[in-house]
Amino acid sequence: MTAVLRTPDERFHHLVDFAYQPRYMEDLPQFEGLRLHYVDEGPMEAETTFVCLHGEPTWAYLYRHMLPVFLERGHRVVAPDLFGFGRSDKPVDDACYTFVFHRDTLLAFLDRLSLTNATLVVQDWGGLLGLTLPMARPDTVRCLLVMNTTLACGEGSPSPGFTEWRSFMANQPDLDVGGLMRRAVEGLDELSAAAYDAPFPDRRYKAGVRRFPAIVPTETDMPGAALSRQARDWYRHHWQGQTFMAVGMRDPVLGPQVMRQLHQWMPGSTEPLAIEEGGHFVQEHGEQIAVRACEYFDL
Repeated sequence: MTAVLRTPDERFHHLVDFAYQPRYMEDLPQFEGLRLHYVDEGPMEAETTFVCLHGEPTWAYLYRHMLPVFLERGHRVVAPDLFGFGRSDKPVDDACYTFVFHRDTLLAFLDRLSLTNATLVVQDWGGLLGLTLPMARPDTVRCLLVMNTTLACGEGSPSPGFTEWRSFMANQPDLDVGGLMRRAVEGLDELSAAAYDAPFPDRRYKAGVRRFPAIVPTETDMPGAALSRQARDWYRHHWQGQTFMAVGMRDPVLGPQVMRQLHQWMPGSTEPLAIEEGGHFVQEHGEQIAVRACEYFDL
């Protein structure tokens, strides 16, 4: 195992609107020696559990406007931090972070929770990875709440927005995460931006952040592409659950055009709810999305 860093707890002492008790898994199969952080709130016996998956370069904090809506309705909410992000451990070797590494983490995490009626909430890499999970765990995931994401099947040309993002990140070994979030989210205050920056004291902690853009399956033979195509076909022919979609309309990377394509791949999904003021990190406007999704799911 490569060297591993653990963000000091004091970096998280002043989080805004996120007073949730940290919980940890330290013995996930295949990931011994790594500690995974997750939020787990609400009644353990709740009929529905919302499992919220973050993307790049965020962590569970991204869902701070949505979790209260789910909790107020009596549901359980779970939000893990992928390795390399948030309060979870961070291997320092960029090469450690692969599509399979992250997907296997999420499968092991779901297995440990032993859920039977989960609503998967996904955005960005949370969707690139998370949308491949239901076909592997059909008895776990019953509903999907999908925002600004896709299945990366490796077919067609990447959008200009993504090409620019990947090129930008290739030259950012020490990305200013808080600064990026303030540029991407209009009106984001300094304390919230600092919370997004908290997991990363310096560039050594940012291997996972650096790696994500490079491993998006944009070619048919890249790791994860065949799996994503398999998932696309599975949704067309086998998915029986409910799917609610929302899209931040100002997202240049995974915005309306990408979400329209995903909508076509997933029969029975709702026409994406348009969040006109929302960008890529549409969870910053997540309260209204959570309310509408709960109404749609009748939860």
